[in-house]
Amino acid sequence: MSLLARLDRLPLSRPHYVLLLIGGLGYTFDGMDAAVVAFLLPSVQDLWHLGNGALGLIGSASPFGYLFGAAIAGILGDRIGRKRVMMYALAFYVVFTLVAAAAPNFPVFMGARVLAGTGTGAESAIIAPFLSEFVPSKRRGWFVGALAGFFSFGFVAAALIGRFIVPLGADGWRWAQVVTAVPIVMLLWWRRALPESPRYLLERGRHAEAEEVVAELERRVEKSTGRPLPPVEHTHADVAPASKETAPPSVWTGLRFLWSRKMAQRTGVTWVMWFVITFSYYGFFSWIPTLLVQRGITVTQSFSFSLIIYAAQVPGYFSAAWLSERLDRKHTIALYLTGSALSAYWLSQTSTPVAITVSGAVLSFFLNGTYAGLYAYTPEVFPTWIRATGSGLASAFGRIGSIIAPTVIGMMAAGAGFAGVFGMTTAVLAVGVVVTLAFGLSTANRSLEDIGAPVTSPASPAPATAPTTKE
Repeated sequence: MSLLARLDRLPLSRPHYVLLLIGGLGYTFDGMDAAVVAFLLPSVQDLWHLGNGALGLIGSASPFGYLFGAAIAGILGDRIGRKRVMMYALAFYVVFTLVAAAAPNFPVFMGARVLAGTGTGAESAIIAPFLSEFVPSKRRGWFVGALAGFFSFGFVAAALIGRFIVPLGADGWRWAQVVTAVPIVMLLWWRRALPESPRYLLERGRHAEAEEVVAELERRVEKSTGRPLPPVEHTHADVAPASKETAPPSVWTGLRFLWSRKMAQRTGVTWVMWFVITFSYYGFFSWIPTLLVQRGITVTQSFSFSLIIYAAQVPGYFSAAWLSERLDRKHTIALYLTGSALSAYWLSQTSTPVAITVSGAVLSFFLNGTYAGLYAYTPEVFPTWIRATGSGLASAFGRIGSIIAPTVIGMMAAGAGFAGVFGMTTAVLAVGVVVTLAFGLSTANRSLEDIGAPVTSPASPAPATAPTTKE
């Protein structure tokens, strides 16, 4: 019986939810790290007498690291395994976040933020492809969308840190970074027991290990549900047995495949989606506290308003996760991008603190809902042998948007004002809607192997024919 068919027929139960929690907590800390920077800006600006240009560089530091982290994690994830990359990325992040907390000057702080961002980017890029390979096709959209929803908890936590820890004293901004780093040590300890992805193991010819992982997951699911496992309704071909472990295709082979005739549309559409949402997202969240202050709101009040805006992320993520199974990922992404565009336009027309907060909260809801759909969609459109690389490079390309967004938003704020900033954001989001609807792929209720079958590369091990067997 196909190992993948056995994996795909398992009902979601406690073992899956444990995976969701372990992966989700990583995203919580990733989101916390990304968001807390906005609350550090006023403190470091005063400490080192920085101008808006330097503040823009700080806002771009972590995203610059994300770019390299995401690209490296994807490539390594297909070569040394998903789990090992997840572990190394977290450890790398912890070390350099603590260096940033103790930074004696602006250059050290900047460098440490870039390197901490490398760890964060690697972590973010690898978790969704890793966990998507454990989840049955009928619930994969909800599961990975809910996984991405843990980012919102990190943003809310960052807002609380900005509200209550940063103002404590001159070193409040340092302690804020310590708070984002230290708990990850416990998460690293917890993750040691994670299994490697059985799909990755099959691709590498490590069938005995894949069998152990699937059998153990079956045992835990059966124990958790207290019922016999359901029969296999359909099968997926496993990778052909190999006499020894197979080497992964070269990086160059993978890159050529991603932009080959049969994959170029999938790759291009995914890259555009990531750029559009990441540019809009980081442009908005990096500058919203500062823009509020420049509208005459005190720093403390701006942090309180930001907390409301960040809290709107939570229903945004989880509503989109729910819709992903019903509207398909493609249509969910388009719907939430449209909502983002409309709310960005609304924000561009507001002037009072209350109106800015309400429209900002609505924009936050839709932007984060888009991410929930995109995190579910991205790993699905790439075959297993190139899944981590494809997902990582798409995320990395999106990070270009996050790198340039703080600087572009700063320039737009100086030249075109508040209305110009979010008018431009509306236009960028509208492009994303058109590309998604016109060229996106429908993936709901389809197995990863079914989605990847039309673009399976000769470089990937050939599939073996598995008998259609029911338990």
